[in-house]
Amino acid sequence: MSKAGVLQLPSLKGKVSDAEWQARVDLAACYRLVAIYGMADMAANHISARVPGEEGTFLINAYGMMYEEITASSLLKVDHHGNILTSPDFGDLKYGLNKAGSVIHSAIHHARADVGCVIHTHSWASMAVSSLECGLLPLTQTAMRFLKITYHDYEGVVLDEREQESLCRDLGMGEAMILRNHGALTVGRTVGEAFNWMHRLELSCHAQLGAMSCNSPLSKVSQKVLDETWNNYQPGTRRPYGVMEWPALLRKLDRTDISYRD
Repeated sequence: MSKAGVLQLPSLKGKVSDAEWQARVDLAACYRLVAIYGMADMAANHISARVPGEEGTFLINAYGMMYEEITASSLLKVDHHGNILTSPDFGDLKYGLNKAGSVIHSAIHHARADVGCVIHTHSWASMAVSSLECGLLPLTQTAMRFLKITYHDYEGVVLDEREQESLCRDLGMGEAMILRNHGALTVGRTVGEAFNWMHRLELSCHAQLGAMSCNSPLSKVSQKVLDETWNNYQPGTRRPYGVMEWPALLRKLDRTDISYRD
């Protein structure tokens, strides 16, 4: 099943709807990009995408695969109850569904019909900021986009479905949330939009940690300017996030390794 360090999995192209296949390609690309931009945690964490035209199903990674090797055909299709509907044959590896991934993603997809993609990371920068009492500070123009970011208090490893209610309540109708003492989560109508949110959140966390490490007073911006900047970043003011960048990001992947499309 493995050749030269590559899992040989049969392609699902032509065996699923065109809409599902495109969702698989975009989601696989997102996993590769999260790895490229240094936000992966080996086989941990998860990114999901709603299956277009289907009620109550989404795509997510098989627990055990590195982000850099995920392909369109390697993704699991699951329902909101955590049942695996479609899975490749992993042979003796017996890869399945991450329980925490099922709890988090099924809750959000069920509660938010507007969400097409959910990204959860444990990057070092987001974990560091998640442990700060002050949370994410609006120190930079990029961070001002997250002026109304929400927070979810740590309740342990997310394995209990009873946490789904508080998770969705804390996220509300927002696009980004800090999971305290844990990591980060973003959502979007498309995979490209959700990735854009996560990439900018990651940059904001890195910038804050860099500034705080200098042991120098931090420059503050007036609330009026903060509010104006936040408003200028809203999709209703400008184009929706990820629309312009996503095709370019796919080209970036295609220039180096097109196997995510398999």
